[in-house]
Amino acid sequence: MRGAVAAGHPLTAQAGADVLAAGGNAVDAAVGAALVSWVAESPLTGPGAGGFMLVHRARDRSTRVYDFFVSVAGLELEQRELADMDRVDVDFSGGSTQVFHIGAASCAVPGSAVGLEEAHRSFGSLPWRDLFGPAIDLARNGVELNKGQAYLHAILDLILRHTPESRAVSERDGERLVAGDMLVQADLANTLELIAEQGGRVLYEGDLAEEISNHLRAHGGCITKQDLEEYRVIRRRPVRASFCGEEYLSNPPPSAGGILIAYGLPLLEELGPGDPGTAEAIDALARVMREQANTRIAAGSVSGLARALETRAAVVSQGTTHISVVDGKGNAVALTSSTGAGSGVIVPGTGIHINNMIGEFDLAKPPRAGARLSSMMSPSVVLKEGRPHLVVGSAGSLRLRGSVLQNVVNVVAHNLPVEDAIDRPRVHLEGEDLHCEGGHDPAELDKLEQMGWNVTRWRRQNLYFGGASAVTFEDGKLAAAGDPRRGGAGVVVE
Repeated sequence: MRGAVAAGHPLTAQAGADVLAAGGNAVDAAVGAALVSWVAESPLTGPGAGGFMLVHRARDRSTRVYDFFVSVAGLELEQRELADMDRVDVDFSGGSTQVFHIGAASCAVPGSAVGLEEAHRSFGSLPWRDLFGPAIDLARNGVELNKGQAYLHAILDLILRHTPESRAVSERDGERLVAGDMLVQADLANTLELIAEQGGRVLYEGDLAEEISNHLRAHGGCITKQDLEEYRVIRRRPVRASFCGEEYLSNPPPSAGGILIAYGLPLLEELGPGDPGTAEAIDALARVMREQANTRIAAGSVSGLARALETRAAVVSQGTTHISVVDGKGNAVALTSSTGAGSGVIVPGTGIHINNMIGEFDLAKPPRAGARLSSMMSPSVVLKEGRPHLVVGSAGSLRLRGSVLQNVVNVVAHNLPVEDAIDRPRVHLEGEDLHCEGGHDPAELDKLEQMGWNVTRWRRQNLYFGGASAVTFEDGKLAAAGDPRRGGAGVVVE
């Protein structure tokens, strides 16, 4: 099968490409890549994560979103109180520090394993178990940390070595892992073998589910056996918007990222996207970003926008990864998943690092048990004459939607090749400050200041501005690119 895969790690992208080369379709490739990402990008994702998969099927041109994001724990508990969470300060390059709340009390019910399985059951063509081989081998034999993953191990060190179980994975001779070290996850390899043979529900029912619940409950968490047994994947219709004659589709409410982008793109088309990198183009982007940030019900004609914006979205920081796939038949997948910053809790004997999504919220009282949390994740596809032109998504907390927005603009409005679209310097509006990534023309930034913007100038590219992965398919030509800000990669299969 021809196709293209882009992801946050070269091994992840290559795994998806190998599935395509073996005759798999876009969903097969996305699942195979996702399983490898659980190993190669373990600070960001894994069976303890939640996420979303947007699937566009060429045969009938239908698009669905599989919501397997995390849900609030605590079913069957008579009393639920917010237990104390452990607090760590994480320094994101250059002294920008963020507080994270971790530990068992921060854990929400994950959905990744059953989410991948349900999408594969609906659309996959290769046998489920055949997709696990590369991930199992890498987990058992080890992955050499590249610079991008070593950076994540450095900034998340207090989380990745928070408990005895996590230290057993992420520590050598009392020190954190660094670039060139081998990350071996034998327990995770065993869990992957179990999921391959018995399916994703093995984590939600029976002995393994009991082990997960018992360990978390013993350390102050709320995840019960009932939480796991009753967890379900939800199929949703994507949010849609037109932009420059093409159709943008993304993650719908209760998540907020996709609908904010869908709201912003037509506004940007009205303003005029300008020429890339000019003060006029940046001004238009910043004005749209300001409108997105300020609006609560301004675009009430878009179904569900008010509800999406009134539900506070999880501020998923660097702990997010994205995979984009398109195959030669025109099937497309955009898959975004996250463990948040990670809870630091690895269930003994399983290698499963549970998310810290409850810790991403500033809550006075626990939300309703079983409720789905919201997210900024925005796995997206842009259709041109009904066929996939661009498949894109990103990491990056509140910068995530800006990263996706700017990549859509660069490809669709500016007609840039996908590599150039991802590599171009980005902007992000934070309050009154317009952050401009290194690489912009200083003279254009001077003009922005003359227009009245408070410009914060960054010296170089930075993961702060998101980590995108994207593929394009136009006039029969495939292209793929991962984000250099986080060591991403793209692979084309001809």
